[in-house]
Amino acid sequence: MKEKVIVYDKMQSGYTYFKTEPVGKNFHEEFKPELTPKQMLELGVFGGKYMTDCQNEFPKEWFVKAKLSPLKKDISLNYFKIDASLPLSYWQEKGWIYEDDPRGWFQWYCRYYMGRRIPVEDKRQIKRWKAIKRHVQAVRKNCKERDLDCRKKQRQALLHWAYDSRKI
Repeated sequence: MKEKVIVYDKMQSGYTYFKTEPVGKNFHEEFKPELTPKQMLELGVFGGKYMTDCQNEFPKEWFVKAKLSPLKKDISLNYFKIDASLPLSYWQEKGWIYEDDPRGWFQWYCRYYMGRRIPVEDKRQIKRWKAIKRHVQAVRKNCKERDLDCRKKQRQALLHWAYDSRKI
């Protein structure tokens, strides 16, 4: 079952990992993302700048309808047309970036979705994912149901973390 993946992109050269679980299956019991990486890319996240140089690592179908901007971040590609991201340098300064996933949480999620498991890092990232849920409660408390014009920045941020804020 183990499939070896060797990564060559702008941020990693020769990084190797193994897929030990089936794609999209056997997630930790506390990790229940509402969106797949493919769905997130199609909706529009991270200003389209994410994953533009590492498409060879993931299924081609993830990128058929993905909203990508190879040259620079383009906020108009985000689902809510608003910037809800901090620069990678901020995340690096805070020490929130795991060495094997230099692009951050979404890269971890894509690899986790594909079947990679790193128990200690998986636990840390799932804890971070669960902490973002507080924004779901803020949207529910302050917005009418499915009012997509209410709290757009929080809604976009939730999309970045695989919560489907269009349903709130």
